[in-house]
Amino acid sequence: MKNLYFVLFLLLNFAAFSQKPCELDINVTDSLGTYKSTKQQLVFERSFAGNSTDIFFFLSSTNGVYAVEAQFLQKSNEFIKASCFDSNSKIYLQLNNGKIVTLLYSGNETCGTYIHDEKNTNNRITSGIFLFAKDNFEDLKISPVTFMRVKYSGETIDYPFKTELISELDKVKSEPENYFINNLKCITD
Repeated sequence: MKNLYFVLFLLLNFAAFSQKPCELDINVTDSLGTYKSTKQQLVFERSFAGNSTDIFFFLSSTNGVYAVEAQFLQKSNEFIKASCFDSNSKIYLQLNNGKIVTLLYSGNETCGTYIHDEKNTNNRITSGIFLFAKDNFEDLKISPVTFMRVKYSGETIDYPFKTELISELDKVKSEPENYFINNLKCITD
């Protein structure tokens, strides 16, 4: 009987400490309603032949409407062609369980901002808000994302997600496949 209590004690401790705590960047409730957003996190990084692409996500909830706010940062010594968002743009997330979750772009047509830095490197920053349908995010709470497809206004680009990613820029470790498992509870609870 003592062994049973000991095993139960261990399982409860494991369950209590295995979940990551929520890190909210904003959590406001006022006369207009409630707004929550998670901290920005790197979910994709690719660097090859002087060109790099970084994708950052943060989740938000505005009065119960859930969204992914995505920021695409491209750097190159060469000219960077525009990948624009329009009313037909979408993000498709392929889950480990075989299901696909579709997020719809919500915003005006944009091709991002093109800037040069002090090293004369070309940079393009494109941001967009993608909305979840009413009940299409439940699978994201339990199944890892293995693949993301982004439908821009003139093309579609695929981005594979890694189990673990250590950023080349700041050496911060993240788990892109489990991004939604770790963070959706922060805005939906």
